[in-house]
Amino acid sequence: AETGAPVVTFYDSTGAKLEGGLDLLNANARLTAEIARVSGVVPQVAVVTGTCAGTNAINAAAADVCVMAEDAELFLNAPFNTPDGKLEGAGKAANAAKSGVADILAKDDAEAIAKAKKLAAILPANNISLAGNDDFAENDAAVSASMKGADLVAALADKNSTVELGAEFGTAAYTAFASVNWATVAFVATDKAAKLTAADCAKIARFVQLADVFSIPVVTVVNTEGFEASSAAELAGSVRDAAKLAQVYASATTTKINLITGKAIGAAYAAFDSADISYAWEKAVIAPMSPEAVKVFMGEEADTTPFKAASLGMIDGVIAAEDTKQAVASAVDLCSSKRVAAPTRKHVNFVF
Repeated sequence: AETGAPVVTFYDSTGAKLEGGLDLLNANARLTAEIARVSGVVPQVAVVTGTCAGTNAINAAAADVCVMAEDAELFLNAPFNTPDGKLEGAGKAANAAKSGVADILAKDDAEAIAKAKKLAAILPANNISLAGNDDFAENDAAVSASMKGADLVAALADKNSTVELGAEFGTAAYTAFASVNWATVAFVATDKAAKLTAADCAKIARFVQLADVFSIPVVTVVNTEGFEASSAAELAGSVRDAAKLAQVYASATTTKINLITGKAIGAAYAAFDSADISYAWEKAVIAPMSPEAVKVFMGEEADTTPFKAASLGMIDGVIAAEDTKQAVASAVDLCSSKRVAAPTRKHVNFVF
């Protein structure tokens, strides 16, 4: 923390030596406290290459990014010692990825190290440094209106610069760090499915929060009809995760750029509507509810075109898909000097 250098921690241990007793317990508590103390000051990357159990699992999960090799294990309590220990996959890397604990899954130790190395190179050294490097080549890929998710981000970013987080968790959303004109940008794409689940909301919120603490610009590709609608989702408290997503976006002081490529409807539009600059593709749909629902309830056709939204000042411009790369790069550059005077408080009381 004093030198402003990122911390990369490797976990491969069968656990604590029991003869350490209370001294060991105290040392573990101090380590956990230090990990919390430097959170948001320097990036922390946990690399799990073997067994990561108990307090180590808590510490690895508390890192900004957790990378796991496929044959590694991570658990709070040993699955084989719990009453329901026969549950398939408990403690395994695949389960850690699906539950959102492991952000990156690697096929082996060597790949885990390579992914951690690329991530450490693209993140800033600390919370007062700029993120980015010139290791990536300029990208000559063209953007088309049919592109979504990873393909669209890859076309917007410098060549081979993307690092996806949470690929196995919240699969209707895509989150990745990438380089744009050699500056690091956090990309969020909501166009992989019609609606966002609680897991998608939790994944996006955590990712945007990480980008915000290191002042990394967030570019959000908006194309969603809203949040999952089901009694099961409501009973599970999905509104809590939707609220946190909206809260994180609204409170983030880093640069926020929205690109509406398809549908931005109802609560989903409101959740993402705190951007500094917003653009929409020509065939985007921006509405309080689906155009079909408007017709049913109001008995008339509603103007849900981006041109109407632009005339009301809701967005900053309507662009063609092929002009997206220049528009995003210019917006990132334009907002590079953004400064925000936040109200005096200890921290936002985020919904958990």
